[in-house]
Amino acid sequence: MKTISVIGLGLIGGSFALALKRVGVAEKIIGVDQNEIHQKEALELGIVDEIMNLDLALKQSDLVVIAVPINSIQNVLPEILDKINDKTIVMDMGSTKAGICKKALNHPKRKQFVATHPIAGTENSGPKAAFPELFLNKVAILCDVEESDKEAVKKVRKIYQSLWMNVITMTSEAHDAHIAYVSHLSHITSFALGQTVLEQEKNEEAIFDMAGSGFESTVRLAKSSPDMWTPILIQNRENLLNAIDAYQTQISKIRKMIEEKDIENIHKYLKNTNDIRRILNK
Repeated sequence: MKTISVIGLGLIGGSFALALKRVGVAEKIIGVDQNEIHQKEALELGIVDEIMNLDLALKQSDLVVIAVPINSIQNVLPEILDKINDKTIVMDMGSTKAGICKKALNHPKRKQFVATHPIAGTENSGPKAAFPELFLNKVAILCDVEESDKEAVKKVRKIYQSLWMNVITMTSEAHDAHIAYVSHLSHITSFALGQTVLEQEKNEEAIFDMAGSGFESTVRLAKSSPDMWTPILIQNRENLLNAIDAYQTQISKIRKMIEEKDIENIHKYLKNTNDIRRILNK
């Protein structure tokens, strides 16, 4: 591809642009971002070759990558599809998919849109957090591919594979149901743990001095961007509420066993849960 435009130059968009540059997928990468500080940083860090407004970028692009928060994706996607030419491909990188796919479903240029979610990220945000290895050996999910042009899907798949990502496909509804458990719930529990400690431990020095690596790793996600995660939690609320209910059931189980000093069943519960290690180490 000759020209790729990346809309949103934070962690995900910035890292994607850097990764594309590293593998030489495009001759030129254009950046689009409403934040002037992000624009400046993206140029200084060599994340993009040029900054443009949306209209100018769309006129020049063979591929448009939308890497903004999901509420903004839903707002800007119809406008982008309205303005692109008949050969431009559009892909998004939002972490919920059903609402986005529904937004594009009846658009005349729906075939030019490929709904994707690269499963990658850190707790940091902004262009300075971007790094090209973010997607290495991670999974990229393409959703509702039957609604997209086959050649467009093929090109997007090839781009992800060039970044050493494993590409899988599923429906947008299945994606949102699964991601509620394996990603969104993790963030909720991290935020909840962080808030619990902030409310119960008023002495900040005690938190700093006594917090071990277990606490640090568990609460790491609580440093994630509220601007990004608030719309995610709302967009996927039905699936997430089911996940929270299931999680609360487990918390209640272990609480009851601890309350009753049920050593045998506590040990059995922990041992059974250790099986998650086998699954993750496959």
